[in-house]
Amino acid sequence: MTKPVIGFIGLGLMGGNMVENLQKRGYQVNVMDLSQDAVDAVLARGNATQFTSAKELAAASDVVEFCLTTSAVVEKIVNGEDGVLAGIKPGSTLIDFGTSIPASTIQIGAQLAEKGCGMIDAPLGRTPAHAKDGLLNIMAAGDLETFEKVKPLLEEQGENVFHLGKLGAGHTTKLINNFIGMTTVTAMSQAFAVAKAAGVDGQQLFDIMSAGPSNSPFMQFTKFYAVDGEEKLGFSVANANKDLGYFVAMCNDLNTKSLIAEGTSANLQAAVDAGLGQNDVPKIFDYFTSLEK
Repeated sequence: MTKPVIGFIGLGLMGGNMVENLQKRGYQVNVMDLSQDAVDAVLARGNATQFTSAKELAAASDVVEFCLTTSAVVEKIVNGEDGVLAGIKPGSTLIDFGTSIPASTIQIGAQLAEKGCGMIDAPLGRTPAHAKDGLLNIMAAGDLETFEKVKPLLEEQGENVFHLGKLGAGHTTKLINNFIGMTTVTAMSQAFAVAKAAGVDGQQLFDIMSAGPSNSPFMQFTKFYAVDGEEKLGFSVANANKDLGYFVAMCNDLNTKSLIAEGTSANLQAAVDAGLGQNDVPKIFDYFTSLEK
């Protein structure tokens, strides 16, 4: 069976490794990114073409994949005068692997449907190392016919491919997942900061908490920094801040609110303002230890 031509926009650490995996599996790729170095790395492996126009990339591809930073960037690349929507062929599919606001995803899907194209939102779990080997967790959503059409492709990019329902459910699930995870790390980081202020040994606090139901991988990541001074989570304060902001926006779109998320978001924003945005999320411990009444 002939493999579809893949247009891939967004060659950051995750996206670049995803493209390398596709190339190893024999896919022809059309790529676009602001970093020429990232594009050159793809071109050096062969069977790849660079585009500087999202419109032209979409016209030359069977499936367009995004691994981008924000909903605003996705909307710009889709809707711009030279955007994907202007060039995508009927019967093509857009797959958004980033973390976006579900309402935005649903709107883009409706625009694509008017052109006879499908869309899947498919946020990711696991790391760039997993991406290079096609071992990601993929939280895909969209109508079943479109999902089944691209499922073989997704299974070459992910070890675990979940279909979560209608378009937007993938981004919804990812935001819920990140709300839980980043709120947990933020709360635990403050717990360690309060323990330090009170003169309680951090290692002893960890030993006690980890012996009970509070134990979790997130506690481990928090302890690695708060007690051992090591950054191991691999997810930045700035990204966590963005995702919590999206979670709050999603709650607003659903006519509900989350004071817990708003609190986490406020603390993450304060850590960004304190210059910690590019650091691992558990480093928010430093922000908490710096607070004075």
